[in-house]
Amino acid sequence: MNRLALFDCDGTLVDSQANICRAVEDTFATHRLDIPSRDAIRRIVGLSLVEAMAALVPQAEAAHHDTLAADYKRTFQKMRGDGTLAEEPLFEGIVGVLDQLEADGWLFGVATGKSDRGLAHVLAAHGLTPRFLTLQTADRHPSKPHPSMIEQAMAEAGAAPETTVMIGDTSYDMLMARNAGTRALGVGWGYHTPDDLHAAGAHAVALRVPDLVGMMTA
Repeated sequence: MNRLALFDCDGTLVDSQANICRAVEDTFATHRLDIPSRDAIRRIVGLSLVEAMAALVPQAEAAHHDTLAADYKRTFQKMRGDGTLAEEPLFEGIVGVLDQLEADGWLFGVATGKSDRGLAHVLAAHGLTPRFLTLQTADRHPSKPHPSMIEQAMAEAGAAPETTVMIGDTSYDMLMARNAGTRALGVGWGYHTPDDLHAAGAHAVALRVPDLVGMMTA
């Protein structure tokens, strides 16, 4: 079986919190809702949009969550269209980690709460598109922590649970990995704390980007 390194995107590969926070804030302002703190917004990064809105406004009805999610998408697209999106930089050292893991025979995939369009934009902006064999997004799967993204990625990559590592910065990533029976490797530079990741079932947590390589098979 092939070895598959499956990465989350936001908070793991790229730092996208500025755009996510602004889009949520603008959406809530449009609906005259109390704007969540940025810490609260970072806590829902990784969930699919409807589930994220439900977490931020649990007292609202399901139809309102759907409306908020749709308006968030429109807000984000407007930001992209008018050129006001902030840069979503790769975390320093990510390319070097990919180089080392690729040389060691790992295949790469992404499992993200982003849309197909959003993920394609980020990967293309950093010249990473050709490096990822399998791309799983919220457009085609239930929200994390459902294991569907990982299961489809393994099928496309010819990998098995015992040869797959899910790498992510949120509790949802760790729970998704556990639900799929794969190894769960947390990263400490994203949007949930190392304690959160361990509590959600992380087998290990890398505190620095270069630590990832040595922890992949540890």
